[in-house]
Amino acid sequence: MWERTDTGFWRHAPSGVLFREVPAGTFRMGLSEAEEATLAGLEFEEGGLTAEDLRQMRPVREVRVDAFLMAWHPLTVAQVRHWLPDYDDEYAGDDDHRVARLEWPDELLEALPFRLPTEAEWEYAARAGTTTLWHRGDMRPGEDAVLDSFGDPAVTTASENPFGLAAMGATGDLCADVYVDGYADAPTDARPRHAEDAERVVRGGAADLYPWQGVDEWLMLLPTTRYEFGEFASIRPVAPLP
Repeated sequence: MWERTDTGFWRHAPSGVLFREVPAGTFRMGLSEAEEATLAGLEFEEGGLTAEDLRQMRPVREVRVDAFLMAWHPLTVAQVRHWLPDYDDEYAGDDDHRVARLEWPDELLEALPFRLPTEAEWEYAARAGTTTLWHRGDMRPGEDAVLDSFGDPAVTTASENPFGLAAMGATGDLCADVYVDGYADAPTDARPRHAEDAERVVRGGAADLYPWQGVDEWLMLLPTTRYEFGEFASIRPVAPLP
């Protein structure tokens, strides 16, 4: 079912979806005071993070993550159609290489042989061993960091982070956890959190707001940005190591 490619991918043979291996490790999850201070030194067009935003990203804690596979990029319209042949995406138009924005993701989740990443796995993969605001550093990201179409391998490769994952944070990726206030009493082993009558967490999503409208949508690219599932979300599945 799995094939190892010459370029370092794991390929899911039935669907052709490419995955990268994310190594095991430990990281500090959440927005630290040092990162907040760095953010404060950047120029904001309007607003920035509120006290409530910061509360939802704390307390910062150390989390252990086991190795796993994560899709190279969120599933595109063409890839979703492998499992849902009649899938239609009003956001993608005629571009089957665009990331699928699922308004009702449960049907796909039931069909997939994969699972959703937990919040901890997603942030760990987005940080990719770095301790700066973004994997590229502490400078405010530009338009080249916002990518949601994956038909050109050269462009996709240029947007990879140190774990070889493309466009982390560019789209709003659905996680296995439900949205729970902050990280108080959250597990330290990357397990998902569950609660009754709660929506799942979404991470990232800058491409969903492009072109930017003179406010700080670029903050959506932060590895720590988290919010509740709303109108639609993308799916970047994960799987155990073969």
